[in-house]
Amino acid sequence: METFKIRTYGRTELAQLYSPGLCPQAAFRKLNQWIDFHPTLRSSLHALVASDKTRTYTPAQVRLIVEALGEP
Repeated sequence: METFKIRTYGRTELAQLYSPGLCPQAAFRKLNQWIDFHPTLRSSLHALVASDKTRTYTPAQVRLIVEALGEP
């Protein structure tokens, strides 16, 4: 298995790494549930990129997600 690389990921691309058995939309909803469940992750992600409309996670955001949730 390859090691996980911190880089820019599409939101469903990253979500499917965490939930490979789900369709892209369901995987994205599940990742959002995990992000919301973490006490500070959502606000930390917003501090890096202010818009909810972006369809990608920056490397800095990916690093925060991996630190909070672990590697996919």
